[in-house]
Amino acid sequence: MIIKRAFKKSIVKLYEGGKSQNALANEYGIALSSVARWVKQYSEVKIDDDTILTARQIKQLQKRNLQLEEENLILKKAIAIFTPHSTND
Repeated sequence: MIIKRAFKKSIVKLYEGGKSQNALANEYGIALSSVARWVKQYSEVKIDDDTILTARQIKQLQKRNLQLEEENLILKKAIAIFTPHSTND
């Protein structure tokens, strides 16, 4: 059974409005694990400049940040290898 994204988001909005995950699962006849996954997936976080990010977007940003940190470390090591060192230092 394919459940539409809009329905999932509406369940998350109800959760954010104060309904418990158990109550939502019982009321709509869906598995508690599904409700928990949707909450994790579609909950929104508002940051300083009123930008709203979903948990999925935050996870993508964390992954990209890790990748950039690794690339930065590689570049630092390459600079250390290819930069001539003075014997007078």
